[in-house]
Amino acid sequence: MTTDPRDVLSRPASEPDFTLRYGEHPDHVADVRLPAVPNAPLVIFVHGGFWRHEFDRSHTGPLAVDLAARGYAVATIEFRRTGQTGGGWPGTFSDVAAAAVAVPDQLAKEVAHRGLRPVSVDRPIMAGHSAGGHLALWYASVAPDAVGGVVALAPVADLTRAYELDLDAGAVADLLGGGPDAVPDAYRSADPMRNLPSGVRTVIVHGTEDDIVPVELSREYCRAARRGGDDATLVELAGVEHFGVIDPLSAAWPAVLAAFGTVTRGETADGD
Repeated sequence: MTTDPRDVLSRPASEPDFTLRYGEHPDHVADVRLPAVPNAPLVIFVHGGFWRHEFDRSHTGPLAVDLAARGYAVATIEFRRTGQTGGGWPGTFSDVAAAAVAVPDQLAKEVAHRGLRPVSVDRPIMAGHSAGGHLALWYASVAPDAVGGVVALAPVADLTRAYELDLDAGAVADLLGGGPDAVPDAYRSADPMRNLPSGVRTVIVHGTEDDIVPVELSREYCRAARRGGDDATLVELAGVEHFGVIDPLSAAWPAVLAAFGTVTRGETADGD
């Protein structure tokens, strides 16, 4: 077991099998890792980092490698982030939506071209960590018929509350261009908490010791989602902080794998 929770952010991982391009910007790419089984379910994974350009998809390598070894096809997308031209609202969001539409089709064509095992690309699983968990929840709320389920790991599930808590020193304001009173239309469109029910089966995994994204955001989101009729489960992990949920070496990892099993195979989730 790893002792430093942040070790996963710099841990080396094997290179992706290939990288797809879904747009013209240098960050319009997705790293693909494939399993050794045919017709694997596709996971589109969105990385965290409070939507800031200082953080990219590279730190999700260990997670993607482990999921691929367990029978999932994993496409880790990149996108424009705050601090970059075009990043923030609405560019970050349009990038994620464009990737979610283009990557499955491109992946199917690429594996056929390379003579590789086919991948089940219809209605992929949207998954993400932290800010990426927010983007996965958001995309499911705007394109529910295109999503087979959501696995959100310590997500920023409520942008209004995250703004009030000043998470990462103004990250939400940087993303949307201000607070809820200044840019109400952006919050109405971008905040998954304001777009419930989504109609998409969702499992959130969140550690109770998370001091970066408080678990209360996930608790309130799941309560609101269930009130609206959604199939939403929160798996709270005692003693787990923010990064354990993306680390295959952590004690939290079996719960993360169970969450993927829930949304892909209908297994029972152990949560609230």
